[in-house]
Amino acid sequence: MVHDIHVTSEVGRLKRLLIHSPDAGIGKIVPRIKDQLLYDDIVYLEKMQQEYSEYLRILLCFLDPEKIQGKANDPDYQLAVKNNWFESDKVLSVEQMLVRILQYEDIKYLLVPSVCALEKCGLRTQKQLLGMSPEQLALVLITGILKDENGQEIILFPPIPNLIFTRDIGITVHDHILLSKPYEDARDREALIFKYIAHFELLRQKTSQEADELAQQVIELQEPNLFYISSEEETQQKVVTIEGGDVMMISPGHLLVGLSERTSLPAVEQLVEKLFQRNLIQKVSVVKIPRRRAYMHIDTVFTQVKRDTWIVFSPFTKEEINRSHSFDVTGAIQGKQAIDPNHQVEVVQFIRQAQAGGTYSITTNRMDYLDDLLEQISRQDFGATTCEVIPSAGGQFPYSEREQWTDACNFLALREGIIIGYDRNIKTEAEFRKRGFAVMRSAEIIEQVEQGKSIDEVVTGDTLILLPSGELSRARGGTHCMSMPLLRDDLDVLV
Repeated sequence: MVHDIHVTSEVGRLKRLLIHSPDAGIGKIVPRIKDQLLYDDIVYLEKMQQEYSEYLRILLCFLDPEKIQGKANDPDYQLAVKNNWFESDKVLSVEQMLVRILQYEDIKYLLVPSVCALEKCGLRTQKQLLGMSPEQLALVLITGILKDENGQEIILFPPIPNLIFTRDIGITVHDHILLSKPYEDARDREALIFKYIAHFELLRQKTSQEADELAQQVIELQEPNLFYISSEEETQQKVVTIEGGDVMMISPGHLLVGLSERTSLPAVEQLVEKLFQRNLIQKVSVVKIPRRRAYMHIDTVFTQVKRDTWIVFSPFTKEEINRSHSFDVTGAIQGKQAIDPNHQVEVVQFIRQAQAGGTYSITTNRMDYLDDLLEQISRQDFGATTCEVIPSAGGQFPYSEREQWTDACNFLALREGIIIGYDRNIKTEAEFRKRGFAVMRSAEIIEQVEQGKSIDEVVTGDTLILLPSGELSRARGGTHCMSMPLLRDDLDVLV
């Protein structure tokens, strides 16, 4: 099966995406390694899975309603709900994709040795893995857990609990997929697994199943391999890391990329070059944010809601910056902004100018505020007459920082103006209500669709859908993070 891959915006009607339900590996995290695995705490897995089940069923309501509509009393449906496993071809799972590619021996014999080398497993383990069925093997590669003949669990290698944040392992740019290069070693296995899925399942050629036929639409950044005779500072300056939470396919000709804790300058440099060489993008806006865990990616501080509406971490908004800082005469003379470095955002744009003979030149543009970039996108890319920036928690301290920490700026747009986010960010919810958004709880929507109503009967107009988030939010990622869009409808745009 070859899947349609096409994304040109953040808010066009979502039609296919890649997700991963919380797996058993998350339940094996112990306190002494939680930081190494990028978790701030150990989570209650069963509760997390229940919360995720609502997220998954909301996705089905919009993307694949045949799997849920009128199924309230269907025992097969109830079993699917219990297992978080629906075998949808619209709401795709990493495990589902992995099982498919592992059916081919040539691919299995490429992937398993690669994982074993990464995890420093011996030949005995490698042979054991190669002898497994595709279903067994996929589960072990994801969770790291093997069951022996007595049903006892053996932990072969660490879990990859951040795989639930599929946004970070890749990003769809038109009909191409950009692979991530994770900042932290704990995410290397998930990036490796997705690389094989991208080449051999999502983008493989229709004419062949052969493992040596690589998809030309995969974009992968390269890291220099000559780090010897270099200082620590020089080595850090060469490292190439990029994660999907720092990349937004914002409009057909415009890509946003964050320069953050997780995405490096050499990666941004390579990305601009590759996109311009392929003539995929005409403008790349680089958004530099403070290197802090709270702001690990740009989608933790802003996401798009509609073509003319954005949710933004309030200390990063122009209004709050100007209100919070008195005029600095000395700073103005020295050419410095009077902005708290913890809240300072810089935007640099690179614009591709086509030249005769198929060549191109690059011009640059700088902006002082994030708001200016968002207004430019709304007006110039989408032709909107206004641009509304919604401040998280209404800009109220300390709620703006508290709610940003629990993903108040991280929303997935299912359709333009219909977004899904966490229920715990009540001050931000109030801001959406003020702006005319209906607010509905995910369970309320699911129940009505299960009883037979269509999603268009249940959800009408601009709507914020609230998802239970007691455990999901503790993993440090929201609904935008938990999604990798593969197919969206195009929006009418000016460029």
